[in-house]
Amino acid sequence: MNKTWLAIALATFSVSSFATTETKSSLQAVTSAQKSANALVLQTDFSLKDGAVSAMQGVAFGVDRNLKMFDLTHEIPPYNIWEAAYRLYQTATYWPEGTVFVSVVDPGVGTDRKSVVLKTKTGHYFVTPDNGTLTLVAEFLGIEALREIDETKNRLEGSEKSYTFHGRDVYAYTGAKLASGKISFEEVGAELPAKVTEIDYQRPTLEEGVLKGNIPVLDVQYGNIWTNISSELLEKSGIQKDGKVCVEIKENLGSEVKVHYSGTMPYKSSFGDVEEGRPLMYLNSLLNVSFALNMDSFANKYKVKSGAEWSVSLKACDK
Repeated sequence: MNKTWLAIALATFSVSSFATTETKSSLQAVTSAQKSANALVLQTDFSLKDGAVSAMQGVAFGVDRNLKMFDLTHEIPPYNIWEAAYRLYQTATYWPEGTVFVSVVDPGVGTDRKSVVLKTKTGHYFVTPDNGTLTLVAEFLGIEALREIDETKNRLEGSEKSYTFHGRDVYAYTGAKLASGKISFEEVGAELPAKVTEIDYQRPTLEEGVLKGNIPVLDVQYGNIWTNISSELLEKSGIQKDGKVCVEIKENLGSEVKVHYSGTMPYKSSFGDVEEGRPLMYLNSLLNVSFALNMDSFANKYKVKSGAEWSVSLKACDK
C-alpha cells in the first residue's frame, strides 16, 4: 500500500472512531438522564371535563419532554382534602423511592396557606398545599424534611398575576423540576419545622375487645365501606373468621352523633360467602376491615359516606 492510500485509510479510521466514541458518549448521557429521572404522579379534584389537567401536564412536559408522568386520580370530590390525603397514603408506597406526587385539592388557593414539598422517610416527595393533604403520609411514612416552595424561583414564568391556578403555575411546575432533576430538594425553598397541618380523625384503637376506627374512603364503584382498622389489630381483638360481629357506624354532625348502622354480620373471606343482599365483614385489598352487601351497595342502603367525621366500632358477639 502506498503512502497516499495509507494516509486516507488512517484518516477514515480516525474519523469513524471519533464518531463512534461521540455516539456512545451521547447514548450514555441519554441513558444516564433516563435512569436519573423519577416518576411524576398527579392527583386533583379537577375531573377531566375541561382542560385544567391537560394544562398541568403541558407545563410539566415543558420542563422536560422526557418526563415520566402518571395520573393517580382526578376524581377526588371537590374540596375533599381528606380523600386526597387518603389516596396519597393508599398508593404512595407502591411507587419507587424518589417518586414525586403532585396533589392539588386546594379550596384555599390564593390565600396565605403554605405551598410545600414534603420528603418522607421512605424517600417519596409530595408537592401540595399544606392544608391537611399531608396528614396520613406524614403520620405513616414519616417526615424526613419539609420545605416551602420559593415562588420567586419555582413558579411558571409569566403566571405571577394568576392567583387561582397554583396547580398549574406552582405545583406541576415545581414537581416537574424536582422529578426531572432540574432542581434538588434543597433548591425547592427554605426548610420548615417538620410538622404539617393535620386533619383530626378517629385513629384505630382496641380497648376491652372493642375496635374503633374511621371510614377514610368508600369503594365507590360498589358501595363497600373501607375502614382504617388493620388486619393485625383485628387479630388481637378476638374476632374469628366465620364468627358474628356487632357493628356500629356513626357520623359526627358536631351538635349530634347520628347512627347510620347498628347490627350484626359474619366475618367472611369474600362476598360470595353470604347470600345475595346480605351484609358481611371482610378484609379489603389493603388488608383493612371493610363492610359490604353481596351484590348491593352498603353505602347507598344505609346512607354511609366517608371522611374524618365518620367512625365505626365493632366487637365479637354471640347474636
